Amino acid sequence: MNLFIKNVNMLKNGELAPTNIRIANGQIEGIGIGLSPQGEQEIDGNGRMIAPGFVDVHVHLREPGGEQKETIESGTRSAAKGGYTTICAMPNTRPVPDTIENLGRVNALIEKNALIRVLPYASITIREAGKERTNLTELKEHGAFAFTDDGVGIQQAGMMYETMQDAAKLDMTVVAHCEDNSLIYDGVMHEGKRSAELGLKGIPSIAESVHIARDILLAEAAGAHYHVCHISTKESVRVVRDAKRAGIRVTTEVCPHHLLLSEDDIPGDDANWKMNPPLRSKEDVEALHEGLLDGTIDFIVTDHAPHTLEEKSNGMNKAPFGIVGLETAFPLLYTHYVETGKWTLQQVIDWMTVKPSETFNLPYGKIEKGQTADLVLLDLEKEQEIKVEDFLSKGKNTPFGGWNCKGWPVMTIFGGQIVWQEETN
Repeated sequence: MNLFIKNVNMLKNGELAPTNIRIANGQIEGIGIGLSPQGEQEIDGNGRMIAPGFVDVHVHLREPGGEQKETIESGTRSAAKGGYTTICAMPNTRPVPDTIENLGRVNALIEKNALIRVLPYASITIREAGKERTNLTELKEHGAFAFTDDGVGIQQAGMMYETMQDAAKLDMTVVAHCEDNSLIYDGVMHEGKRSAELGLKGIPSIAESVHIARDILLAEAAGAHYHVCHISTKESVRVVRDAKRAGIRVTTEVCPHHLLLSEDDIPGDDANWKMNPPLRSKEDVEALHEGLLDGTIDFIVTDHAPHTLEEKSNGMNKAPFGIVGLETAFPLLYTHYVETGKWTLQQVIDWMTVKPSETFNLPYGKIEKGQTADLVLLDLEKEQEIKVEDFLSKGKNTPFGGWNCKGWPVMTIFGGQIVWQEETN
């Protein structure tokens, strides 16, 4: 299918400018206001914004093993609805992609069921149990995107150091969920005034920041690219900022929920507000904003983590950590930061496209001639309520239900094919 997208606006030097786009054989063949259709299927953008398909390097698809929570099909459909064309699947599945056989199984499922591009992580340790290391060389050769035990922190410094040394030789990234288990204290939310008010055990900030500080020094010694998952505390931001100034190759990401919410927003014992890392203090939120704006934090991810309604109905103490985020990320960020003048539209688009692509050397996140045609059409004027019952994800677990947002994706194109579009009456 060849497409001609007309009457759209594209960011150029920070400003929206009208253009047309011709797509042939899955690639962008031409961009410009002077282009005219030559028999392609025409799409009238009606003046809406065209952007590169979003890139999310931190997504949980649950398959294999957790299909009741999400599948590759439902998760990629949800991602397409949210404007994403490239996502990276975390390895905390069952079985874990810790061998070439298990990784091959994941790749076969992706090939069969994914609507968009899915790049699978491989684990650092067998079964993510933290005891025995995987064969990184074999896993890279069989399509691993990067290495992580996301969901759990690597507790042994020696194991992380050896992993970083091997990854550096392979020119691969070590991605870390940073959490020192000896400092969690069975916590279910941030240790602060709100946990005390609710009578719930708290997770102190140092559980995260201590691990990051350790790993940064290990990465420096190993000469590895080290990437920190879902940063959430002011101490963590400070440590990463200092490391970057020292020339250490460290990058990091932040989630919309950690930018938009703090512990003060948690209404009570409601597990839709339970995530890991937890919602922190207002001071932490301010530090995340500063870190994003000064380049300490590199880009934005969702950490999309679907669970069943039954699981999330068990209250903070018993429910699993995690919320969904693929379908709401851009509208939330656009409404609360671009519309309010705090950030520019260019900044948000860059943090969701080109920045993650550059960090992991991916050839995506841009609209240029010769590029793969991964695009999202955004209606910046469309305003509607976030309705969990309309999610395409199996997971409905979000604290943002009922929020009113502007700036919604209305069509997603992956490899020149329309993979999702808004239903019109």
